Amino acid sequence: MHEMTICEEIISQLEDERRRRGFDMVKRLRLEIGLLSCLDPEALRYAFEITSRDTFLDGMVLEIDRPPGQAKCLDCGAEATVSSRLDHCPSCGSSRLDASGGAQMRLVEMEIAGQAA
Repeated sequence: MHEMTICEEIISQLEDERRRRGFDMVKRLRLEIGLLSCLDPEALRYAFEITSRDTFLDGMVLEIDRPPGQAKCLDCGAEATVSSRLDHCPSCGSSRLDASGGAQMRLVEMEIAGQAA
């Protein structure tokens, strides 16, 4: 499950940020995981639940946004919003879509508590 590895990397980055900024805990974390990414949001949520126990992330609310992908049809040139790499062009029905966007994973926002003065 590569979601565990990704979760551990995010936690490592949050730990670095915690040391740098001096806050006590993360109350809320908002991630964006595109629909065309290879990540399973529920597996990532489970990985966070396991790895954040008894840490500065314990009890954190994890929000996950799922933006769709964008694609251009290689046959008719139409632009389309897609939710899967298997979608067809809504204009001509072609399955030859060149996906762009929707595969990203990024930290959008975090809410912290206990900021050092």
